[in-house]
Amino acid sequence: MQPFALEQGRDIADTIRRGRMPGTDYIAGGTDLVQLLKDDVRRPRRLVDLEGLDLDQITVTPQGLRLGAMTRMSEVADHPAVIRDYPVISQALLASAAPQIRNLGTIGGNLLQRTRCTYFRDTASPCNKRSPGTGCAAIEGVHRTHAIFGGSRQCIATHASDLAVALVALDAVVHLSGPNGARDVRLTELHLMPNDHPDIETVLHPGELILAVSVPAGAWTRRSSYLKVRDRASFEFALTSAAVALDIQDGKIRAARVAAGGVGTKPWRLPAVEQALVGAPATTATWQRGGRLATAGAMPLRDNRFKVRLLRATVTRALEQVGGEA
Repeated sequence: MQPFALEQGRDIADTIRRGRMPGTDYIAGGTDLVQLLKDDVRRPRRLVDLEGLDLDQITVTPQGLRLGAMTRMSEVADHPAVIRDYPVISQALLASAAPQIRNLGTIGGNLLQRTRCTYFRDTASPCNKRSPGTGCAAIEGVHRTHAIFGGSRQCIATHASDLAVALVALDAVVHLSGPNGARDVRLTELHLMPNDHPDIETVLHPGELILAVSVPAGAWTRRSSYLKVRDRASFEFALTSAAVALDIQDGKIRAARVAAGGVGTKPWRLPAVEQALVGAPATTATWQRGGRLATAGAMPLRDNRFKVRLLRATVTRALEQVGGEA
């Protein structure tokens, strides 16, 4: 770990002023960043601590749910209204990490966590995400856990957040503040695909800070679920996952929200599945058709071809869990 200065802003404006300075990272719970510092993957000259900011509220209204960026993962996962009205969020958080990590990790930090690609986290390996222009070791190396959607010749690393998949499915909006003022960004647009610049992972500007995430209320939020498939049951990242939210009335699907994790370079929405579900009957045949459509446009490589079949099964099972079998 390289030496750095640790600072704390007086308020949000002062924190942003400090955060826009070159060589600066924000630190919240630190569950991801501290490991990156230890491994010399990140070498900031300055860290700005966000702990003192008043950004840890959970607000539930008839219009929707608002989560402060500094709210702990465990607080959101255990909140009665989240469990009742937004179960996919609670389930995604519970599947994300061990209790100790959830007690430290924050909502904003979880959305911005870095990939678990072993080449990214091994400074001896070439990695365009960590060191632009050095190459992508995963493409010709071991890429069993890597992306089948959204990759490029520069990078095929998967996005790691379970929570982001659930929030993408629910049309969440991220509220930002930065040197140029406040703005709102749909979560589907927060993360960027690698293309030629995998080192640029989000639309955040230098110094810009996540203040909160809001989820609009809808008939589908209560009828929602998160299914995660992994190599082991505890503290493991997804091979495939599915977040599903459905509005079903009189046996017919009125609205559908479906997203996948463990398979994309960003949280991956599945519009082909959603379009096929809307207006269809809530039957086993419909869920199976939705599962088959989940891999439209997939581009697997040598070691991760199994994810095509696995994702279809994951989405089919998640739809069955939410919509019922008939």
